[in-house]
Amino acid sequence: MIARQKVLNHLKKTRSASAREIARALKMSAPNVRHHLSVLASDGRVEVVKSRLRDGRGRPEKMYSLAQSALGDNLSALADALLTVAGKKVNVEALASHILEVEQFSNLPVPKRLALLIEKLNEMHYQARWEAGAEGPRVILGRCPYWKVIERHPEICKIDEALLQNALARPVNGQQKNERAHGLCPFVFQIG
Repeated sequence: MIARQKVLNHLKKTRSASAREIARALKMSAPNVRHHLSVLASDGRVEVVKSRLRDGRGRPEKMYSLAQSALGDNLSALADALLTVAGKKVNVEALASHILEVEQFSNLPVPKRLALLIEKLNEMHYQARWEAGAEGPRVILGRCPYWKVIERHPEICKIDEALLQNALARPVNGQQKNERAHGLCPFVFQIG
């Protein structure tokens, strides 16, 4: 929607603003701007940074800014540089153990390990799920959070494999390339 994009662009320029300030700058009504800010906040693109008293009286006025996730970062460039410099010396097991603390999975039965694993992976934006399969349960990573660097550094898939093996305490095998081409990263593990 064009109005929401204008609100986002205004916040990019001003860093933070109230609905009233945005409405005045964009020549829109304050209720209309508040509606757009509400939608943008629910989408995670805008956040309330603070409230302030307007002219020292009345109800506090919310101040909005772009969400940190909407601002972006340089992490993909950093990851690419670190992986390029490290080359074949990357210790996949060590990286996996730093990404996901294995201790939280110890002494849990396999079904609880699997449920906790899916929960932790989704906190890290993997859009993970599991499903039953002929060869054993499959953990499916619906989104690769490393997509910006995976093409140049396919070894990251080995990190995910080690991460799953550590959490499940079972051997894990990556699946066919054709499923990866559809944006999925399925891994199979043995229960027995």
